[in-house]
Amino acid sequence: MRIILALLTHGVALAVGFALGIYFLPILTAPPAPDAAVLQAEAAKAQFSATLTRDLRGSDRLHWGEGTISVSSDMIVHEGALAPGPDYKLYLLKQFVEHEDEFEPIKSDAVQIGDVKSFGGFLLDIPDGVDVTAYNTVLIWCEAFGEFITAAQYQ
Repeated sequence: MRIILALLTHGVALAVGFALGIYFLPILTAPPAPDAAVLQAEAAKAQFSATLTRDLRGSDRLHWGEGTISVSSDMIVHEGALAPGPDYKLYLLKQFVEHEDEFEPIKSDAVQIGDVKSFGGFLLDIPDGVDVTAYNTVLIWCEAFGEFITAAQYQ
């Protein structure tokens, strides 16, 4: 009986430790966010901007974003904060969505801009050939877990 109890408690501790490691590893290994002055200067050049809020249907206490997203023809700037997590990707969409059940059916029509690696603001270059005026929404997605993080309609 003691052996079973010990295996059970050690197994639970191992599972909790593993889950915490998955959550905290991106925080510990994230590069520092760009300087606020750099973010502001790049955001000032943007054609479009939108506000990220925590009150979207797909956001919760572990998956959220807040602040301002600014979109220009060559760069996307985020000034604000994101819930930390692994494997975040930024997509442009032709329609606003606010939950993974709305994004997954149209994901193949979205254009992936790049990896989001910092959680206190970021800069992402727009790949060659992507016309931001052909889209209207920015979405941040956790690729590893298929989780909606946040989105904002910029035009």
